[in-house]
Amino acid sequence: MEAPQYRLRDIPLEDRPRERMISYGAEALSYAELLAILLRTGTRDESAIHLATRILQQVGTIRQLVDLTIEELTEIKGIGTAKAIQIKAGIELGRRISRTGKEDALVIRSPRDAADLLIEQMRYLQKEHFVCLFLNTKNHIISQETLSMGSLNASIVHPREVFRAAIKCSSASVICAHNHPSGDPTPSPEDVSLTRRLVEAGQIIGIEVLDHLVIGDMKFVSLKEQGFM
Repeated sequence: MEAPQYRLRDIPLEDRPRERMISYGAEALSYAELLAILLRTGTRDESAIHLATRILQQVGTIRQLVDLTIEELTEIKGIGTAKAIQIKAGIELGRRISRTGKEDALVIRSPRDAADLLIEQMRYLQKEHFVCLFLNTKNHIISQETLSMGSLNASIVHPREVFRAAIKCSSASVICAHNHPSGDPTPSPEDVSLTRRLVEAGQIIGIEVLDHLVIGDMKFVSLKEQGFM
């Protein structure tokens, strides 16, 4: 016999996620309770807190939830497009807030400075992401953008995409980076070829490519330091 499913109205007021947040603060809530607040509502058969708990059980860990696409989220029973968008928007807002203080104060003086910012963001990604840090004339980060998401072993990006984004934010220079999901940051021949194309395009346009980093699991390789640019 299946266990009965309870609606939110069946949960004591003091145990509801929103009321608990008001009373005790967001830091007192579990992952499931925070997710339930993002979901706002449950389904016909489940409260938001039951749905959130089931989602986390199904995906495994909060880190795996972060990496799911909207399409993958909608494959979970009870998650439609609207709920998937709410989840992704909440996650992205958290990511941007977590970066704000660092970017405001950060001056890039070396490959290590850029790597320290990017490694924790990129080391767990299951696909290759091509990311650019756009800098002003004082080497302060003025913008960060993911320009491409590739397969497990390839990230496709064209120089025009990099410099279109750089011009849009009035960037003086750019640092490119992408991750290797294998955890090994050794540059491939394709990485070297792309780097040289980016450098050549930057010289024509007048926006310097300062470096191209390959991010692994707590390791990175600077193609500039390796003499490839």
